[in-house]
Amino acid sequence: MTAQLEFGLDTFGDVTRDAAGTALPHAQVIRDVVDEAVLADQLGIDFIGLGEHHRADFAISSPEIVLAAIAAQTKRIRLGTAVTVLSSDDPIRVFQRFSTLDAVSNGRAEVILGRGSFTESFPLFGFDLRQYNELFEEKLDLFANLLRQEPLTWEGKLRPPLRDQLVYPPVEHGRLKAWIGVGGSPESVVRAAHYDLPLMLAIIGGGAKRFAPYVELYHRALAQFGREAKPIGVHSPGYVAETDEQAREELWPDYKIMRDRIGKERGWPPMSRDEFVSEADRGSLYVGAPETVARKIAATVKALGLSRFQLKYSAGPLPHGKLMRSIELYGRKVVPLVRDMLA
Repeated sequence: MTAQLEFGLDTFGDVTRDAAGTALPHAQVIRDVVDEAVLADQLGIDFIGLGEHHRADFAISSPEIVLAAIAAQTKRIRLGTAVTVLSSDDPIRVFQRFSTLDAVSNGRAEVILGRGSFTESFPLFGFDLRQYNELFEEKLDLFANLLRQEPLTWEGKLRPPLRDQLVYPPVEHGRLKAWIGVGGSPESVVRAAHYDLPLMLAIIGGGAKRFAPYVELYHRALAQFGREAKPIGVHSPGYVAETDEQAREELWPDYKIMRDRIGKERGWPPMSRDEFVSEADRGSLYVGAPETVARKIAATVKALGLSRFQLKYSAGPLPHGKLMRSIELYGRKVVPLVRDMLA
């Protein structure tokens, strides 16, 4: 599907630092994210995705509100999430928020639904982590039914049933675009095919080619369910600078801070420079000069047959000014280079 290849940018609203090295207030980080998205729109980038988190190191807990602010200042960029943690939310409210975003943005809203690799939203909103899988499966079933925008009669185990229920506001044209975000579970791949939804692969460690079996599984499952082919996307971290050396030297210290903070919570050892270099050379980090990043993206697109590539451009406290320069290089140089390489 490379003929319709789209390019996106993702951020979790990582809390950045000022010139003195002091962490910025969450409010300023959110305003900076709006500026980053406006720049992406001006550069012709196709999509901006905002992740949902509920913790001190990420500023965005309500992506739809930030996306609405972005909608007011942009013209064409599509607006979505990376991801919406459906398990700890209400599917009807999620649909309503995104159908409202679709209205204010004149049809540019989409949502990437996932279980979330972070679990702080479960106790925050009163959900039992022991129901981690059950919550997502039932809520996704309800959300998939809502996408039809027909009077809905539905019954599950975790909430009261619905009888001939319509949900407002409806999407003005067509239906809301919704993806399933997958981190590496075959069951999640089959689930995306079952609900006839596009697949977004979160590749945050190791080479992209190791996900080829998941792409093959998705195609087989779609065929067995009698579905037509659907878009496949990849979300991976990266950073663009004028040279390979500059990109690695600027990204490394802040990427390590983020990686070690999360790793400490999950029992991972601290990240070594060798591991960082390995991920940049052969793994999931798209870091370097525009030509280097473009070659790696083009190889991933070819290997997996992608319709979209989304670069997670923020990394821990990496400052806003550097993020803006990385976005500019991505839009002005990387995207045209990838298109030329795949022509």
